[in-house]
Amino acid sequence: MSEFVLEMKGIEKAFAVPVLKGVDFSLKAGEVHALVGGNGAGKSTLMKIMTGVYSKDAGDILINGEAVSIQSIHDAGKYGIAMIFQELSLIQTMSVAENIFLGEEVTKNGLRDTAYMNRRAKEVLDNLGINVDPGTVVSSLSVGMSQMVEIAKAVSKNAKILVLDEPTASLSDSETEHLFKLIADLKEKGVSMVYISHRMNEILKIADSITILRDGVIAHTGSVKDIDLDKIIMHMLGDNRGNRFHWVEREYNKEAPDLLTVEHMKINDKLTDISFSLKPGEILGFAGLMGSGRTEILETLFGIRKMLGGTVKINGAPVSIRNTRDSIKSGFALIPEDRRKQGLVLIHSVKENAILPKITKLTRGILVDEKTADHMVEENVRNLGVVTDGIHKRINLLSGGNQQKIVVAKWLNMQPEIIMLDEPTAGVDIGAKAEIIELIRRVADEGKGVLFVSSELTELMAICDRIIVLYDGRIIRSLSRKDIKAEEELQYAIQQDK
Repeated sequence: MSEFVLEMKGIEKAFAVPVLKGVDFSLKAGEVHALVGGNGAGKSTLMKIMTGVYSKDAGDILINGEAVSIQSIHDAGKYGIAMIFQELSLIQTMSVAENIFLGEEVTKNGLRDTAYMNRRAKEVLDNLGINVDPGTVVSSLSVGMSQMVEIAKAVSKNAKILVLDEPTASLSDSETEHLFKLIADLKEKGVSMVYISHRMNEILKIADSITILRDGVIAHTGSVKDIDLDKIIMHMLGDNRGNRFHWVEREYNKEAPDLLTVEHMKINDKLTDISFSLKPGEILGFAGLMGSGRTEILETLFGIRKMLGGTVKINGAPVSIRNTRDSIKSGFALIPEDRRKQGLVLIHSVKENAILPKITKLTRGILVDEKTADHMVEENVRNLGVVTDGIHKRINLLSGGNQQKIVVAKWLNMQPEIIMLDEPTAGVDIGAKAEIIELIRRVADEGKGVLFVSSELTELMAICDRIIVLYDGRIIRSLSRKDIKAEEELQYAIQQDK
């Protein structure tokens, strides 16, 4: 019998142009196998072939050493393969048990046997250590718990191979730890997992093996024990762009008058006394645990939340921020944490999204000056390296990294004085992360002020000139980046209430 529960050999797939060019991928029983690669590398296509969403053009798929044909999601399910998507597929108005039994409802005397399904669902959940009432309506669950239920649903259908697509993208630190425990338990039960994530530190922590795709071919495959972050980046990018993640002390005038001064800002009962300043050309980071107040500060400065007290000054002059219009007029721009819900209109084009905040300035009478708008957006695409067939392409068809570049572009078009970024690289590949970091540096080099929030300490360490540490709604430290010798120091600082 084969040592692999699944083998994909010589897989080829083309959509007008080749996407996969003879890819080999193997998965052992009870293994977590990380699959990484940049935008367009082919990892999503490979997984969709494995799970029956796409059919392969060439190659073979073997389950436990036997050749199989996977032409549909039903075929994949028959062989115990299931995918846990980044955007969860649970029906929000149904209960946990109803979702677990969806399509396989149990009936008694012609009626659904709710009691049995609740009892059976509880057994599945308890077996996986998931503490949730099976009668709970899914819409009331946290994102993290919804993810657990999605996994339980797959396992209840005897899935032996799970594909986890960016499973921690929307999870808190505690939810991520719970997920990791569940993954460890599933490994013990012999379940094999393909783990797709842009968070390299997670991969190094949770995975046993790693396969790196670049331009439709395997750039590297092997044990996670034999690789580090720098080598992963090298294999993914194929050049020296990985050095963008290394901090280099930037030059800006530390003696210049403050561009932004926040004094005793009160946001709610928890965030009651927030004070800090920002110099022109400075990149100021905010570090802290989930719920420490990082996002709330940015949203208040952008007028999304009401400021209950304190003052905000731009170039020494007080400004009143009652709404987002006031904030934009004062010179602020915000790249929000959830680009898909807050930053973009997904059914609109690249152009329509890029011009949205500036639409009134591009309007002549009642019509948009299309020529000027086209020129501006084409320049955005060119300057930011956005990969798209054209400015009229619907933005939901772009990769996450390219979508994020358009979110940045639309606010840069407003020529803000202060650009605020909340988790700007969440859900984008490492190549796009490097490009976004480089873009932020360019913005700061032009004299703009940057406020930067990230849960990834590696990013904060790579880009920020100074880092403010928040704990439970209070600023407890302000650290110069050059004084932080290692990431562990920053990790320690954000967990200490003093």
